[in-house]
This record gives sequence, C-alpha cells and structure tokens, in this order.
Amino acid sequence: MLELVLWDIDHTLMATGGLGRELWGQAFEEVTGVALREQAPVTGSTERVILRETARLHDVPYDDELFAAFAEALSAVHVRRAAELRERGHALPGAATLLAELAARGVRQSVVTGNVRGAAEVKLQTFGLDSCLELGEGAYGEDGEDRPGLIRTALARAFVAPGSAVFLGDTPADMDGGRQAEVRVVGVATGRTSADALREAGADEVLEDLSDTDRALAAIGA
Repeated sequence: MLELVLWDIDHTLMATGGLGRELWGQAFEEVTGVALREQAPVTGSTERVILRETARLHDVPYDDELFAAFAEALSAVHVRRAAELRERGHALPGAATLLAELAARGVRQSVVTGNVRGAAEVKLQTFGLDSCLELGEGAYGEDGEDRPGLIRTALARAFVAPGSAVFLGDTPADMDGGRQAEVRVVGVATGRTSADALREAGADEVLEDLSDTDRALAAIGA
C-alpha cells in the first residue's frame, strides 16, 4: 500500500530559469570572499558535495563550518531574491495539480533534494507547491551526500517502510538512489535526461512530464 511519495525538486517539480546558479555563486562569494569561477557538477548531487568540490577548484579549504555558513547564506539569498525567482522560474506543468490530487487521496508527500532546506522551502513556497508537502519528513542537502542516504533519512523521518514509498526524480542519480534505497522509482523526463535514459537507469515507470494527472497517478500507484 502506498503511504509516501517523495519528490525531487529541481527539474521535477519546478525550473528556476537559470537563477539557481546565480544565487549559488552569490552565496559562495559571501562566505569565501572568492568570486565563483567554476562550479562543480550539480546534476544529481547535493549541496554539501557541490560546495566541497567547488571549494577545491578555488583552493578554498572546506570543513563543516564552511558548509554551515554556506547553507545559511544560500537560504538567505533565496529569501532576498524570491520575487526574482518567481519572475524567472515556474512550477512545471501539472505539478501543482498532481500534488493536490495525491493529497486529496490521503497520500503523504515530502521531498528528497540536494538543496539545503532553507532554499528548498523558499522555492516551493514561491511556486505554490508547499501546501501539500510534509517538509519536516523530507531530506535535504544538510542530511547527507548521496541520494540513497537522503531517501533512507526521509523514510525514517516518516516512519515508512521502503516498500510503501515512491520516489520521483529527473536524473539517473535519482533512479539509482531510489533503487539502492529499495523504493519504487518514477522517472520524470523534464530535466536533461531523456525518458529512455531514465529507463536504462532503472526507473520502474517513466513520465514525459506531469501534465497528464491520470497517467502520473497510475505510474505512482495511487
């Protein structure tokens, strides 16, 4: 029986119109005093890993204190620039409707994301996607370095067994993470990865997008 749906955020529920990198770079410079020249790969990664690898590229020493300061700065810059985020980004087609329909059916929902929690909450609130989500049961960039660990953290917080949960994401790392955590995985081909590539990465079901609510509900198993 389905008890919990876990959502990736970026490129699964929303798009930020390219603003995300700008905000990341602003926070990086605020906490390191170094202008961002190059960012480590972000797709399927977590903020902790991205910051550590980006700091290395800039010869900046990394430790937990730097990450804590960066998480605070990144959350704050999202708050300050939320209006710009609303102008440049958007919820992906069908996302709000699907979240609402799952909630109406009594299905608990939360998020598993590499974003730090403060930034994730601003994004979800900005695009009106937060009201159907139990954000306290999610897992965020502060909670670990890889998708399997984050999914397991969310399951533990929600007191849900892997067999009763579904995870939706848009990257091969999402698919692999879900399988390692032993939850059902649904690929959503609204990011940079094709539907075929998501299937090859191990998705149990693949959606081209979330615009067909009935199709999405069937894929989720609700």
